[in-house]
Amino acid sequence: MPSTRGAKDACDLLDADHKAVRKMFKEYEELTESKARGATQKKKELAQQICHELTVHAQIEEEIFYPAVREAIKEKDLIAEAAVEHQVAKELIAQIQGLGEPDDMFDAKVKVLGEYIEHHIKEERNEVFVKARAARKLDLVAMRDELEARKEELMAETHSMT
Repeated sequence: MPSTRGAKDACDLLDADHKAVRKMFKEYEELTESKARGATQKKKELAQQICHELTVHAQIEEEIFYPAVREAIKEKDLIAEAAVEHQVAKELIAQIQGLGEPDDMFDAKVKVLGEYIEHHIKEERNEVFVKARAARKLDLVAMRDELEARKEELMAETHSMT
């Protein structure tokens, strides 16, 4: 995923991840329409990259962002809903990672995951980030640094495993 060093606060950092993964889903969709040789392998690699990026992103949100926001805002249901959405996305990710060669079901699962993530991104951007930025108790700039450090750690861990 591209660097998020230009992010002003935690919400900007998370949103940069959102933009990058949206771009990957769009690329995947274009590959599903391609008849070019190698498109199937590229789809498989891209799907794995999408799953990896989303897994790391969800983990930093769950470890750092959501607990802090839950403490700072009145609307606890927003964070509860986000946690449920993460769980459903993780189930789809596990299914995609467990499939062999891309076929119609593989493409369908990646497409549904993309639609689901799009919904989640809109809710975060329009509700959670707005509430987080309005919360006086949150230092989103310091949290950005914490999120970024944890993300780099997780990415390094998973790259050393492959």
